[in-house]
Amino acid sequence: MFTIGIDIGGTYTDLVAIDENGKTIFAKSPSTPADQSVGVMAGLEELARRLKLTRAAMLGQTDRIVHGTTVATNALLERKGARVALLTTEGHRDVIEMREGLKGDRYDLRSPPPQPLVPRERRFGVKERLKANGEVAIPLSDSSLDEAIAAIRRSGATSVAVCFLHSYLNPVHELAAVERLARELPDVSISRSSDVLPQIKEYERVSTTIVNAYVRPLVRHYLANLEQRLHEAGFEGSLFIILSHGGMAPVEEASRLAAGTVLSGPAGGISGARRCAELTGIPDLVPFDMGGTSTDISLVSEGRASLSADGSLAGERIALRSLDIASIAAGGGSIASVDAGGTLRVGPESAGSVPGPACYGNGGEAATVTDANVVLGYLDATAFMGGKRPLDVAAAEAAVDRVAASLGLSRLEAAAGIYRMINLKMADGIRLMTLRRGVDPRKFALLSFGGAAGLHAAEVARELDIKRIIVPIAASVLSAWGMLTSDLRYEVSRTHYGAGARISADEARQLFADLERGATGRLRAWFGGPMTTERSAEMRYGEQIFEIDVPLDGLDWNAASVVDQIEDRFHRRHEELYTYASRGQEVVFVNARVAAIGEVSQRGQDAKPAPSAAPCAPRATRQAWFGQWRDVPVYALDDLRPGHTLAGPAIIEAETTTVVVNGGDRVTVNALGWLDIELA
Repeated sequence: MFTIGIDIGGTYTDLVAIDENGKTIFAKSPSTPADQSVGVMAGLEELARRLKLTRAAMLGQTDRIVHGTTVATNALLERKGARVALLTTEGHRDVIEMREGLKGDRYDLRSPPPQPLVPRERRFGVKERLKANGEVAIPLSDSSLDEAIAAIRRSGATSVAVCFLHSYLNPVHELAAVERLARELPDVSISRSSDVLPQIKEYERVSTTIVNAYVRPLVRHYLANLEQRLHEAGFEGSLFIILSHGGMAPVEEASRLAAGTVLSGPAGGISGARRCAELTGIPDLVPFDMGGTSTDISLVSEGRASLSADGSLAGERIALRSLDIASIAAGGGSIASVDAGGTLRVGPESAGSVPGPACYGNGGEAATVTDANVVLGYLDATAFMGGKRPLDVAAAEAAVDRVAASLGLSRLEAAAGIYRMINLKMADGIRLMTLRRGVDPRKFALLSFGGAAGLHAAEVARELDIKRIIVPIAASVLSAWGMLTSDLRYEVSRTHYGAGARISADEARQLFADLERGATGRLRAWFGGPMTTERSAEMRYGEQIFEIDVPLDGLDWNAASVVDQIEDRFHRRHEELYTYASRGQEVVFVNARVAAIGEVSQRGQDAKPAPSAAPCAPRATRQAWFGQWRDVPVYALDDLRPGHTLAGPAIIEAETTTVVVNGGDRVTVNALGWLDIELA
């Protein structure tokens, strides 16, 4: 039997199949933005060909497919989601525009306000009101609700977000409104805030519910279409979707909580990075995922990736918990241009998969990072994608020449400038995740993955004074590979509302016990295997306006001092993040959270190839730019075995990725067959 991981990127769709003996096969297929399922099915066809099976035979022997989708991500970035209406408490329809009262750039007096996903004419107030403790102050008005539903019908909305004041404590009015909406507008998608994000903070709850309503019809349609295509192709196993917190969920859960899929693909990469930390025994890693369109950067510290409820995408606040990932517009398809002042810029615009870089020969004329790598000799035009997609060197040179002419430079100088610029941009992205958070990147190893990362990892690491780079065998498809290391995960949260800010020991025990029962019960409906739980809380000092996430596993919940233990965890976590703790200040317990985790069996990630005592000879040599043109040895990644070592300058090639090793750097192939690069 096989398990298959699928990750859709801006340029390529990556696929990984692992059988019960640990044999791992990779495949790539061009992404199809108009209908991502087309690229998925084409990729499955290619994967089956590599397994020497028909697609139907392969899918018939597959018990689990784990998929990372960018449908929600693209809908938000491109503003191509559903036509949404907001149903909210009378007098509060402008929360989504007032936001948190701050501008993105507070010193720019001319900056225009952001455009909300729901314009004012599709935001409708309903007469109802709950008190801050959840008691009913004004009953839900049937006539007011009738008027709002009629207005929603006239507006042509295809999706409705329902968010009433204080409904996180008492959803009675939201439930009644949703029941009426479903009965009178049966074809309209409905998202309810007390279902999507049942916790305090009005703007975060409204924004997250609107995002869910905006992307849910598209996500639901895509997943239903994909399920049907897979079934027709012979798949009878289970399809799971990676959510932004790095766990996976069944299709129906991903369709319900569609806003939880906005970081679906990158989350698979972080799951893979955590597994890499475990397999290599290197607990501190900077995952560096460079693809065709963007670069995703995160942090694995002591083997753990941090989760945050402070996320946003395309300017929209999404307060669901997600892995802490910084995504920057820097990839192999990033376009190089010269602005009116004669300055070279690389990105944020990308050539994507259509038309792609000029060297792809699909009609693209703009110079990209990939074109610069061709000109510098780092990419072999005849061996790209295993020789199935030869690159057009003349087109790459012509594209770079146009940039060079605008700068008054030679072709080589322009290509080297593009290469240098993108490396600096990605190094700055890593600084955001490390130095600006009080983390010293020199104590970490750089985990290089994504199809384009190996071309740039050494220079990016050198910019940051990082001395070690790890390149897994599955580097070019690590997000898809990482999805197969993910467990099922279901999270629930609840806001603490009590007489005071300090939660009592009995309240804490009861609150977490109730959440744990709900989370494990829901997960048990999906999964019958072994299960664990994680407890955490969002807390703050009394004078703060933001909370921090505090892990609470390992506490003695029966002890009389359990609240003191919780607060001590908060002080220590605050000190870790901000270098100080104010132990004399009041600590406010805001939200309790429990995650139920179903531990899914994993196959083959720890497979070790046979070592070799014989030296590895290069397959060829070619000219590449290392400060000057040099004839450098070119090694095949498939030829390298545990125990092999080599010194730079060198180029290591696989079918779907290339690794550039600079002069003085040294490569050791570890027991897993992965590259362990020590920088000079």
